[in-house]
Amino acid sequence: MEYSEAKQKFIQAWGTLGSNWGINKAMAQIHALLLLATEPLSAEEIMEELQMSRGNVNMNLRALMDWGIVKKEHKVGERKEFFTTGKDVWDLAKQVSKERRRREIEPILNVLEEVQKVSGDNKKEVAEFKKVTGDLFDFSVKVDSMIDKFTKSDQTWFYKLLMKF
Repeated sequence: MEYSEAKQKFIQAWGTLGSNWGINKAMAQIHALLLLATEPLSAEEIMEELQMSRGNVNMNLRALMDWGIVKKEHKVGERKEFFTTGKDVWDLAKQVSKERRRREIEPILNVLEEVQKVSGDNKKEVAEFKKVTGDLFDFSVKVDSMIDKFTKSDQTWFYKLLMKF
């Protein structure tokens, strides 16, 4: 397989995988392109390579920077902004985990904690509600703790943990 074909296949696959992770396809494709790039890329280069509009590229670059996985770089003598991403897969996995924790786990923990203060006339319904939401809260706390340990760990700890399974 030629490089250009392999590159396109990887970018498409990463885009599909990104959709499964809860980020849009264009965002994942931009990230894939930056992963493969040997030099920082400008928004124009990304637009041309991926055949995306300026608005789509700019919006998704901002989102990737919000996720903490893309950085803006300036080149001496250039007015354009250039973008790059880290190549370390372990660091990427930890950053994505931190961000998903912040965006998904923390908000649901807050809601589940708040709704535990429920009251009402129907004792059976209230008891069932508290049981179900309490169980979800306990599970979510365990997931949150696991993600916290993962994001603070090194590869050796993680792989040792996997080997126990």
